[in-house]
Amino acid sequence: MSARIHPTAIVHKDAQLGDDVEVGPWAYIGPNCTVGAGSSIAMRATLEEHVHLAPRVTVGIGSVLGGRPQDLKFKGEVTTVEIGEETTIREYVTINRGTSESLKTTVGKKCFLMSYVHLAHDCHLGDGVIISNGTQLAGHVKIDDRAILSGLCAVHQFGKIGRHAFVGGMSRVAKDIPPYVKAVGNPVKLYGLNTVGLQRSGFSEPVVAELKKAYRLFFRSDVNITQAIERAATDLQPFPEVQAFVAFVEASGRGIVV
Repeated sequence: MSARIHPTAIVHKDAQLGDDVEVGPWAYIGPNCTVGAGSSIAMRATLEEHVHLAPRVTVGIGSVLGGRPQDLKFKGEVTTVEIGEETTIREYVTINRGTSESLKTTVGKKCFLMSYVHLAHDCHLGDGVIISNGTQLAGHVKIDDRAILSGLCAVHQFGKIGRHAFVGGMSRVAKDIPPYVKAVGNPVKLYGLNTVGLQRSGFSEPVVAELKKAYRLFFRSDVNITQAIERAATDLQPFPEVQAFVAFVEASGRGIVV
């Protein structure tokens, strides 16, 4: 089935639209954009340039994807925005293109970005990430698979949030948040393991129990982070999830929220 384009929409001659794409009233799709099959571009939404949507992506009213990076070192390089399949982008979301740092801003599969979310240049989201209304990510932020950010959060540039982490509303995230934990506040603090989220995602009881043990070792014991990393090799069972937790903490560049 061919694309259904409203008469008031503008589609650049260099844009490529897959089968069964719908483009709403007054939408704009600019040069070098590709829209995967079954995707929907709502009224007044804009794909400025070099935006690549996988199949079955939904872009909400007034959203702007592919704008120039808000970064003074950007010199007009060809950079992109890339959105994974079955991701939903709601009203008035803004996603800027990358800079020479990574050349792209990416969102994984089956993500859900709610109204007024902003992703600055060179942000990279994994699969299944949920970001609630009004949350803002500065440049170079990385969010791993199935993390959830509540509304009105602000994440500092180069920040990292681990997989299956949960960040409560109105949090100011200035340091890295490890995987599998809950965090909230201004300044943000940790409040234990994201137990409910892990159970809903099908984590086994032994894995959850060992992650709780890892959390206590790193954040509720009398040892520092360096000592906790050393003790983890002998004190914790080497489940892949536990190893991922330790590796995230060890690799943190901005420091870890505690």
